Amino acid sequence: MSADLPRPRSVLFAPGNRADLIAKLPRTAPDAVVIDLEDAVPGTSGAKAAARPIARDAARDLIAAAPHLAVFVRVNGVHSPFFSGDLGVLTPELAGVVVPKLESAADVRAVVEALRTRGLGLPLLAGLETGAGVWNAREILAEPPVQWAYFGAEDYTTDLGGGRTPGNLEVLYARSRVALAARLTGVHALDIVVTRLNDAEGFREDAAQGRSLGYGGKLCIHPGQVALAHEFFGPTDAEAGRARRLLSAAQEAAEEGRGAFAFEGQMVDEPMLAKARAILHARGETL
Repeated sequence: MSADLPRPRSVLFAPGNRADLIAKLPRTAPDAVVIDLEDAVPGTSGAKAAARPIARDAARDLIAAAPHLAVFVRVNGVHSPFFSGDLGVLTPELAGVVVPKLESAADVRAVVEALRTRGLGLPLLAGLETGAGVWNAREILAEPPVQWAYFGAEDYTTDLGGGRTPGNLEVLYARSRVALAARLTGVHALDIVVTRLNDAEGFREDAAQGRSLGYGGKLCIHPGQVALAHEFFGPTDAEAGRARRLLSAAQEAAEEGRGAFAFEGQMVDEPMLAKARAILHARGETL
């Protein structure tokens, strides 16, 4: 992933037909936001068409009001009858476009071609939320425009004919497969939504699972989930402090001509230094 692209800990969604809610998105300081034309808008032609000018104007206003915020638009899937019309909402000022239910590399290429015909070269946040999408995760995420990915547990279990449980056992394989594919392709992986809106402890347990599997951030469907996501994703202050001390010690050792050195009771190797640099990079710091 390019160093100048965001690596969000939290991605907060708002319905594309609700300008009032879109304007409020920055209030809880999410790292990125998504104006949603897919699941959050009723699936009729009239409702989808009515949402597009609202979403376009709201996105423009949001980008102007909060230039630091990464703003995405989620369109309907590439095989949906609504996909082509949704492209009219997109502008070059967006951080990227979210495309749900991608199932193959060919799907990604079809999206890229559709964007190209409109003079757009936006990076993609790929939604992997069907059996085929999960199975083909690595080839989908290896396509160059894809910079982020999310796993959609609700649609995935629906596609398989299964059901959701609080422990997430039924999606463990798919959730892990998407995280692994993201790691192998250098894509920033975003973890599943938690639909229980008034269950902070449940969200924490879910986020801890996602972090342990290798996800770098979490999809949020309520403003109250943003701060909870930030508890688990991204380096903590303590981790950043240790990374700074380690890299300072490494620099001092190099200046003194010491090839090997100990730091806080551990012998230091290159993977430790690489992790420390990655921690500071994730916080926008360099040493």
